[in-house]
Amino acid sequence: MTARQFTPQPFSTLMGVEVTEANRERVRARLKVRPDLCTSGGILHGGAIMAFADMMGATGAVFNLPDGAGTTTIESKTNFIGPAPEGTTVTAESLPVHIGRRTSVWTTRITGENGKLVAVVTQTQFVLEPLPSAKQPV
Repeated sequence: MTARQFTPQPFSTLMGVEVTEANRERVRARLKVRPDLCTSGGILHGGAIMAFADMMGATGAVFNLPDGAGTTTIESKTNFIGPAPEGTTVTAESLPVHIGRRTSVWTTRITGENGKLVAVVTQTQFVLEPLPSAKQPV
């Protein structure tokens, strides 16, 4: 396996995710709670929370892939604990629970500026084997 670097993805860039650390053992990031990411009540939307956490676990999984392999989320479970009001910044930390040959499992904790828990997300990432080269017989 070669050393990898973090590459921002289009959707997380659109959301405004700022990754502060990304490696095989941990992913950390923050997200400003903007009005367009909120419910009509000015609270970070559950879908935005789930998308933020999905990017976190997938990023960690990428750092643990064999050369040429890809990954996709095959399961995600979210517990919504507390609100994140518009105008605040949430932080997330994703840690591996399991790193295997075919799957990895990641838990992401999202907290508000006050340090209180906003959500806990556990997701399973599937390892997508590299496609055979056009030069190799199938």
